[in-house]
Amino acid sequence: MKEYSDQIEGRNAVLELLESGKDINKIFVEKGEKHGSINKILAKAKERKVIIVEKDKKQMKEMAQVENYQGVIAIVPPFEYCEIEDILEEAKNRNEEPFILILDGIEDPHNLGAIIRTAETAGVHGIVIPKRRAASVNSTVNKVSAGATEHMKIARVNNITETIKFLKKNDVWICGTDMNTKQYYYQENYKIPIAIVIGSEGFGISRLVKENCDFMVKIPMKGKITSLNASVSAGIIIYEAVKQRMN
Repeated sequence: MKEYSDQIEGRNAVLELLESGKDINKIFVEKGEKHGSINKILAKAKERKVIIVEKDKKQMKEMAQVENYQGVIAIVPPFEYCEIEDILEEAKNRNEEPFILILDGIEDPHNLGAIIRTAETAGVHGIVIPKRRAASVNSTVNKVSAGATEHMKIARVNNITETIKFLKKNDVWICGTDMNTKQYYYQENYKIPIAIVIGSEGFGISRLVKENCDFMVKIPMKGKITSLNASVSAGIIIYEAVKQRMN
């Protein structure tokens, strides 16, 4: 399942891309940028026989989709989303209980990128995102994720509720997050096959999705502001699961 072509920007993200072995159409480098990690990128690109094109600063700035592109832009084929079955297969291949993240309407690409980065470092088997009213994987997401999109299985689905029902049929428990529940996140068991649902930045989890969760958890709030950024919430609960699974 492929989306439109895109570009990956920034030195770490491009280096990660080169090292992942994935296809790259060409790499654009700003003229005069021949110091530091750019040399490593150029050497790796030559080794992989990737076309390198030098452009002046003005041309590069016009081309860049993010402000801090660090003098390097890679043009890549469309991001390849996986199927939900591929995520379950990934868990099986690692001989682990499924550990999945479901994002219910995350619209900010910076939040999506940060969540993907955390999920990848934590060993999450895959992420589910909806096709409508949500951020998809683009150059901003890739840069914020520090290249983690190259290693993370991401399924983009028509209907989150139907996906949840499919996961339940495959013995995966669904844990929702909601401020109005009684149970704290650290009181639940994440050693089981689990999918954690993180809601949108403004509205949380949708009603239908909430109704299909097996249980709900919340994060304690002590201050005057009673909500957390979606990527921070995701990180807190993901690492509680990691802690439990290591014991």
